[in-house]
Amino acid sequence: MEFGLQFFPDVAPEDKSARDYFSEALRLVDLCDVHGYSHVRIVEHYFHQWGGYSPNPLIFLTAASQRTRKARLIPGAVLPVFNHPLKLAGEIGMLDAISGGRLEVGFARAFVPHEYERFGVSLDESVARFDEGVAQIARLLEEEHVSEKGRFHSFENVTSLPRPTQTPRPAFWTAATTTPESFDKAGRMGNGLMAIPAVGAERMPELCGRYRDAWKSAGHAGNGRVMMALYLSCHEDREEARRIADAPLTGHMRSAADSAGQWTEGVASADYKGYDKLVAGLKKETFETQFAKKAIFVGTPDDIIDQIHEFDRLVGGVDIASLDVNFNSMDYDDAARSAKLFGEKVIPHFMSKRH
Repeated sequence: MEFGLQFFPDVAPEDKSARDYFSEALRLVDLCDVHGYSHVRIVEHYFHQWGGYSPNPLIFLTAASQRTRKARLIPGAVLPVFNHPLKLAGEIGMLDAISGGRLEVGFARAFVPHEYERFGVSLDESVARFDEGVAQIARLLEEEHVSEKGRFHSFENVTSLPRPTQTPRPAFWTAATTTPESFDKAGRMGNGLMAIPAVGAERMPELCGRYRDAWKSAGHAGNGRVMMALYLSCHEDREEARRIADAPLTGHMRSAADSAGQWTEGVASADYKGYDKLVAGLKKETFETQFAKKAIFVGTPDDIIDQIHEFDRLVGGVDIASLDVNFNSMDYDDAARSAKLFGEKVIPHFMSKRH
């Protein structure tokens, strides 16, 4: 199993400036090459403290690419629904070049109603915009002189520049939460799967199984790649690890529920079945419930090694764990101590298992 660092800014301007948040995040990126973290990942969200500091993940990843020479750079994920495919294709090619071919691209549908409302996009167009956008971006990266007549975006005889450094293009990932069709689609398309056990943890074995079945049915070699977004609090003292993570993780869950809260206020869409119940469930999430769902690795290095093995068995195999170490109000020193200790004591254990 590989381990990387995930950044999900959950920060209000009155609590921490964007300058300070990103300064701290990039200092954490500096740990990647020292401790063997395999990737750096960051989200795309807007207008709310839950993710809103990262409207363009490719900008942060460009800065990160100059702080690590080994780690892969992974937006987790970009949102075709709010971006023109011509713009995204060009930006992907640019970062692939700047990073020396270390970019992989995660795509997501987006699911927060206030973002759709502010961009003037219908929630009912979510699936169609995602499918069209990803297909058009793939063509623009793989081919030259591309013409497309789509429902949302059309263009003629376009050769996107810069051309990708990787051949034929960077690997793609699909982010999925609880919609079975999204897991199926990721497998059929031959994309890696980005899953989030913080929501719908009890369904992860079934949903990841669907992804692997769809992957094999489509004739792709191997079993696909599964990445899980998880939280981390590693400390020499078990109770201190829990104390450090308790309030920030509970706060992060409340912030997520607040951002997506319109789902419980009468918003509905056929593209998002059951999201009212999903968000209602988020409002009840705390550190304790997330720990029970195994969405956070917390404790001493030995505790966490056991937790990772148990989680891996639970979901039927995880290839990559993407670890959020500075969630919500987490103090930088606590996040850095956790990431360093995990890198010193836990990553080597799993590296040795690979050989």
